[in-house]
Order: sequence, then C-alpha cells, then structure tokens
Amino acid sequence: QVQFVESGGGLVQPGGSLTLSCEVSGITVTNYAMGWYRQVPETQRQWVATITRAGDTGSANSVKGRFTISKDNAKNTIYLQMNSLKVEDTAVYYCHRPNYPADDWGQGTQVTVSS
Repeated sequence: QVQFVESGGGLVQPGGSLTLSCEVSGITVTNYAMGWYRQVPETQRQWVATITRAGDTGSANSVKGRFTISKDNAKNTIYLQMNSLKVEDTAVYYCHRPNYPADDWGQGTQVTVSS
C-alpha cells in the first residue's frame, strides 16, 4: 500500500519561505513521477508541481519561479521549496503519484501565509 506523509507546513509571513517534505512508502520514487498538490477548503485540489522519474520538473504558472520540487531517492522523499510566499498560497499541501487515482491521499500539511 502506498503511503504519503507530508510535513513542514506552518505559519509564515508574506515573502517568507518554507520547505515541505513528503515521505513515501510502498513504492520507490525513482520509478515514478511524483507531484505536489494543494487545496483550499470548499475548492478543488490544484496541481502545483511534478518531478519525473528522470528528475525533470514542471510547475503551475501561479508558482513558477517561486516553488521548486525535488526528490531524494536515498530517502524516498519528495520536497517542495517555497519562496516568496503569497497570501494566496495558503492551502493544505499534499504529495501524490500522478495518474494513480487509487492511491490514498495523505493528511497533507497546512501552509498559512499571513501577516
């Protein structure tokens, strides 16, 4: 069973930075693309960024140039470095395997950007 455990969220002021982590079990991240997503209550979950098996990355226009996805194969962990945070980045952040809807979602980690 695939499991995702997100951590690293918190309260940060606009312009600040956070690094989120996602410990993955049940699969080896070297074998799959992995992604970060976020959700604001009562709205649909949004895609944030993806990293491929080869390490190529892509991100949503709303975070491009500010957020960076990476992975540590030895730790089987995915990261999201978030810089220049904005109030509109406030959400619960999740990691997941793209194109595997049967995987359970983790609890996510809350990011709140507020002065």
